Amino acid sequence: MKKIAVATGTRAEYGLLYWLLKEIQEDPDLELQLIVTGSHLAPEYGLTYREIERDGFEINEKVSMLVSSDTANGTTKSMGLELIGMADALERLTPDVLVLLGDRYEILAAAEAALIARIPIAHIAGGDTTEGAFDESIRHAVTKMAHLHFVTNQVAWQRVRQLGENPQNIYNVGSPGLDHIKRGRLLTREELASELDLEFLKRNLLITFHPATLDREQATDQFQTLLEALDSLGPELGLFFTKPNSDPGGRALIQMVDQFVAGHANARSYTSLGRFYLSLMAVVDGVVGNSSSGLYEAPSLKKPTVNIGDRQKGRLQAASVINAPVEKLAIQRAIAEAFVKDCTDVVNPYGDGDAARRIHEILKQIPDYHDLLKKHFYEVD
Repeated sequence: MKKIAVATGTRAEYGLLYWLLKEIQEDPDLELQLIVTGSHLAPEYGLTYREIERDGFEINEKVSMLVSSDTANGTTKSMGLELIGMADALERLTPDVLVLLGDRYEILAAAEAALIARIPIAHIAGGDTTEGAFDESIRHAVTKMAHLHFVTNQVAWQRVRQLGENPQNIYNVGSPGLDHIKRGRLLTREELASELDLEFLKRNLLITFHPATLDREQATDQFQTLLEALDSLGPELGLFFTKPNSDPGGRALIQMVDQFVAGHANARSYTSLGRFYLSLMAVVDGVVGNSSSGLYEAPSLKKPTVNIGDRQKGRLQAASVINAPVEKLAIQRAIAEAFVKDCTDVVNPYGDGDAARRIHEILKQIPDYHDLLKKHFYEVD
């Protein structure tokens, strides 16, 4: 029986991995080993490991890592703690392959531990570009440490190939985040109102804003500009905030969300919406902020996205995405455009919602993962 380890460090990443975890869990020829780390284990981010357990998954290892600081220094120390914990976890589990998704620092530490332990890495969502955050460098670094590559689009396939990876080990499977839309049941507006104890107004927005970790301007200044733009739109607009992840500077943004919501009856905030997130996205009038979900999932739900700043700069975009600089007037104009934008015929460039099945089948057909360890640099020419 092949042992497939999967590591997750945030609520968003777990949401993308959900259906792949189900595929592996239900396969009698595979053993799922789930490693949970990062903000899943932190009270201030909602202890979302409980949601994982409620979904019916056994957590094999919990790797605590977050120190009580989200400065650059604190984040680096958290990575060090995870590296130590992940080394111990992998030594105990001895998986045949480690599956990692994305580009966050929790994933980098996990990849480093697996590399030294000679555990092959299967990386999901490599090859994208996001020029406004250090996630860009992490993503490409993990690509070079990985042995199997499950990319979300053809442009990303070309970039991973350009990095010298074996084209036979690069698979364009689409974004696993779309599998929820195809395979899950989205809640109605009435069900959401009951489950989340909220009231929808005439128009409503779903807002997620993370620190753009490479920008010169402080994340708090950027977020203040967004809040001022939202405030200017009046009290008859429903504002639903999801709080940022554990990036450097994220805690200050969480405090700003709390203060804004306390002073605005039309605003609500959530540490983690979990399984309700896509359902809420499906019924609001637009998505605002700088989260990748506005580019990955929103187009499939036919919802416009106001993408603010450079955090997602360079990432492939559907026609439903409206880009705006971090300027109050520009954000106001972009939101006004979103309210009248027809997204009925928008085509999502990130696939058809069948990524989990494809990844599962490829993982299962590899005869010996250890044969992938010694990599040759494949020149583009």
